[in-house]
Amino acid sequence: MRGFLLCVLCACSNGSNNGGDGGTVTPTVGGIFEAAEPWTEDVSGASPDARSSAIIAALKASGGWGNGNKLQIDFSIPLFFANGSTPRQTINGPSGDTYCYGGPDCDPVPLQMPVPSNANIEGSTDLTCDTANNDCHMLVVEKDEKKLYEIYNATSTGSSAIGALGAFVWDLTKAYPPSERGDQCTSADAAGFPIAALLPTADEVAAGEVKHAIRFILPNARMKKDVYVHPASHAGGPSSTDANAPPYGVRLRLKSAFDVTTYSAGEKVILGSLKKYGMLLSDGGNIAFTFADDRTSTAKWADQGITAQSFAAITVDDFDVVDLSAEIPLTDDCVRN
Repeated sequence: MRGFLLCVLCACSNGSNNGGDGGTVTPTVGGIFEAAEPWTEDVSGASPDARSSAIIAALKASGGWGNGNKLQIDFSIPLFFANGSTPRQTINGPSGDTYCYGGPDCDPVPLQMPVPSNANIEGSTDLTCDTANNDCHMLVVEKDEKKLYEIYNATSTGSSAIGALGAFVWDLTKAYPPSERGDQCTSADAAGFPIAALLPTADEVAAGEVKHAIRFILPNARMKKDVYVHPASHAGGPSSTDANAPPYGVRLRLKSAFDVTTYSAGEKVILGSLKKYGMLLSDGGNIAFTFADDRTSTAKWADQGITAQSFAAITVDDFDVVDLSAEIPLTDDCVRN
């Protein structure tokens, strides 16, 4: 089956809508994108969905978060910034495999991608990566072009060339619909999201606000099999047959009454984002949160009082499900927007 990390068309708009039992979901602008996006919607006023209690109970019964039910942070994905003067490298398909699994989900290759001189691929200290055993992402924001480049399962293949299983270019000025790049279409993330858009950075926290939902992941056995919900556009390899298991794309929002008084100033910024924008189920794995590596940021996580265990005491019961749309059966038949 085609799909990364292991696209039924819906007509939807990107404006205001009602979440759950009627609470307002408000479009806002934040993060690296310049338009209101599904992941920048303010859901602080949204009522819990009618299915919220059942979904939360199912997730709790299946074991909660991964890694021993700890809401832990993974800082392994770097986010790089480039401009018109940044050297380009040619992105080609992988050696020994079919680019994009033969589907239309990815952007055509070869393509020219900005690669800063200090860049490394996730899971490596340079541009080579063990693609058989690692996801091997690289994320680059090109500020002059106003584009986001994300490649998956990537490694250097020689001078100024990188082979990747998938390459995805996002327009930072475009207001994407709830189906993102197209229903049934994956991205460098299994759910079809732009990974970089959902990664908190130490610089955002230092500035006092993370203006977007946060990426989170769960073990495959705790996510509902063969479905996803908007704003996801795809699902990876979930395997739960529980009708109330959380589907790919579900949005969990930290309860407004959650007590933040014992947390550091930096931790409170993250908790504020979780109360305002929530977090979106994006992929399968064991470490729930993904924050950007601070090697390329001015601010550092340690200076913000944030460690891998900062939120380990927060449980599944501390969240509600909000802004839940209809489940879409997974077919992998990508139709690009």
